[in-house]
Order: sequence, then C-alpha cells, then structure tokens
Amino acid sequence: MPSIGFYPRYIEQRLKDALEDSPVVLIYGPRQCGKTTLAQTVCAPGNPSWNNDSTERKYRTASPADDKFGEYTYISFDNKGPREFAKNDPVGFASALPQRVILDEVQKVPELFEALKIEVDRNRVPGRFLLTGSANVLQVPGLSDSLAGRMLMIRLHPLAQCEMENQPPPGFLDTLFENGFKVCQTRRLGGELGERISAGGYPAALALPPGQRRFDWYDSYIMTQLLKDVSGFARISTLETLPQLLTIAATRTAGLFNVSDISSSFELSRHTVKSYIKLLEMAFLLERIPPWYRNLNLRLVKTPKLHMCDTGLACALLGIDADGLMQNRPLLGQLLETFVLQEMRRQASWHKARLSFYHYRDRKGTEVDIVIERGALAVAGIEIKASGTVTKADFRGLNKLEKTVGRRFVCGAVLYDGNTCLRYGDRMWAIPLRMLWENPQA
Repeated sequence: MPSIGFYPRYIEQRLKDALEDSPVVLIYGPRQCGKTTLAQTVCAPGNPSWNNDSTERKYRTASPADDKFGEYTYISFDNKGPREFAKNDPVGFASALPQRVILDEVQKVPELFEALKIEVDRNRVPGRFLLTGSANVLQVPGLSDSLAGRMLMIRLHPLAQCEMENQPPPGFLDTLFENGFKVCQTRRLGGELGERISAGGYPAALALPPGQRRFDWYDSYIMTQLLKDVSGFARISTLETLPQLLTIAATRTAGLFNVSDISSSFELSRHTVKSYIKLLEMAFLLERIPPWYRNLNLRLVKTPKLHMCDTGLACALLGIDADGLMQNRPLLGQLLETFVLQEMRRQASWHKARLSFYHYRDRKGTEVDIVIERGALAVAGIEIKASGTVTKADFRGLNKLEKTVGRRFVCGAVLYDGNTCLRYGDRMWAIPLRMLWENPQA
C-alpha cells in the first residue's frame, strides 16, 4: 500500500485548468481526503522552505520551467493565529496576502470571502487564490455568494480504487454510455470485496492495518469532524446525538430517507433530525441521492436515498470488519450499493462530461439502484448484486427504466461478483464488479 501522499489524483488536470481560468479556485471535500496534498502537488511540486511562522510555508516548484504561477504561500486556518487575524480584520488580512496563496480550511473564516472579492476585483489574475475547505460551501449561507463569477469549485472525494492501486483511470463510465462492453472474462472479487468495502478511501486510514488500529483512526476522525466542523456550522444542544445519528444512518445506508423512522430512535423532532442530517451532509459524512423522474420538479419533492459518503467510515461506525461483512449478507448488499455509488462519483469527478446520479422507484416498487444522466441526452441504469450469478429477473427494474426513459436510455448493467461480462439484451449487460475500476483486457 503506498504511503500517505503518494497516491495519484486523477482530478489534478481539472484543478490545473481551473487555475488557468479563474482568480479563485476552491478544492472542497471531507477532512483527510487529500485536499492540501493535492493543492501542494499542483502548486508546489518542489520542496517546502519554512519561514519563522510555522503556520505559513512558502513553496517553489522544482524548476522555473515547471512553474506557471510563481511562488505560493501556504496558510492554514486550522491554526489560531491566522484564523483570528482574518476574522478580526478580514480586509487587512486579505490586502497583506502575497500574489499567490493557498488558504487551507477557509470555511472557518467566512468573514474573509468579501475581502477576497475586493482583492480579486483590484487585481484579477488567474490562479491567485487557491482555497481548500472541509465543508460544502454551497450549503453554508452566504459563504460563496460574494465570490460568484470569480471562483471555480473542485470537489475532491476520498480515493477511488484505481488511485489506490496506481492504475490508469478506468473507462467504465465512457463504456457504459457508449454501450461498448464486450463479452470477456475476469476474476471474482470474493473475500476481497469485503476488504475493499471496509477499507474505505481515506489515505491515512489505508496506511494502517485492518482491524482495531484502523477503527481507532475512524473513531477519532468522526469526533474531529463532529467537534471541529459540524458543531461550527450551528449551535447544537445535544452534540452526543450526532454520533448516534450517524451510526443509525450507517445501518440504513442505501435506503430511502425516512425522517419519521429515524426520529423515532431519538427524543428529537422531525425538524431537528432533518437539520442535523443537513449538517452531516455539509461535513461530507452523509449524502442524499434524489429519485429520477422525467418531470424535473418531482425530483425535488420525492423521497431520496440516504448514503454514507464512505463505506470504511460506515463499517467503523458499525464495528464490522471484512470477514463480518461477508457473513452479513443484508448489510453487505447495502454497503455494496453505497460502495459502487461512491466509486462512480469519484470517477465522475474527473470525467469530462457532466454526470448526475439518481435512484429510480415507481409506484409499484420497481427499483433501479443507480441512474446516471449524462447531460440532457443520455441515461444509464445500474443494478448491484453481491452474488456471483445473474438471472433475467435481475433486469426487471432496468427494463422498466428503459421503457420509461425511451430513446434516451443507452445502457443497463447489473454489476455482480462474477467473472464473466455477458450481454442480456440489446442494451443490457451483466458486468463483474471488478470491471468498475479495472480493464480486464489491459
């Protein structure tokens, strides 16, 4: 397993393009997913030289020929000194910034955004400010409004499977939308499936051996997220409820979001539970996947699915390892669906086309686990099975989706833990799970 910081990040080119196009670029995503490492890799591939302030570092590229933007200064708002300076005098702080700067954990100083706008309007050059944030600024009121039209945002997820293994980016999503799969053979995952699901995608966790040490890291990570980030978004009277709520969500990952069902487990109102779920979403611990409907307005009001943002995190909350997961088939099915969804979202983050993710459920209860839209022209459906066999009955939901979508439907796939990629109709395929991140013909 590579050491922390040595994983390739295939979203890197998108970040480079954004720095050439926009004066402000924000890398946002959960803590410990690699935002700072990515920022320094792109803007500071040389060795760091330290000044007298341990919260601020200056970076130079290895050679002038490699340096498109010049020297970047790194400042972290996890440190009290710069954070208090920026809060108390945002205009003074921003005006004193060097020409190129990385501002880490910028969600901690929302007061700074208006001051950065003033600096950008005074000197609008591409790549001037590279920000990182461990909160979804789109959901923090007023945080990103002041930089509208001046800031591009890059969502960074935990590691995808191909990044963990230092393999080339897979072509699964392109092949899916081109209906370009071919009959072929590969290897079953077997017990490896439980290992991948329980490991998750955080670099620091992957550097630890499976078992208690990795569980301890996730436990500390969860409390750091809840205490440092979630509690900073809003005043929470019962902070101890949040870990319990997150654990309940882990048991119900890939299920329909039922507020009444969740609130019945606590002495909390439906309104409070909904607000707490939103806070956990802002910290990238949970996410809701909307239903797919032809009518776009219905997607906003129908019941979404609730997913954990990382399956390693979910397994740690539930105290279950790879062996235990493989013996608990119902839970394996739930976590596998979340695992596949998050793997696809991670690959989609560097994909050239805009991809949107949904689930499908009609009035009779016919379901498709994942529906992916590519722009306004193409729709694909994914069903997910932990078993090693596929039958025609497994395509029932996909067949219904195809009839509903019509000509926009390009491909339906049942991902399963088998070893053979087989065609099950004109636009239907049974595909081994391994092919999601590996090319068996490579």
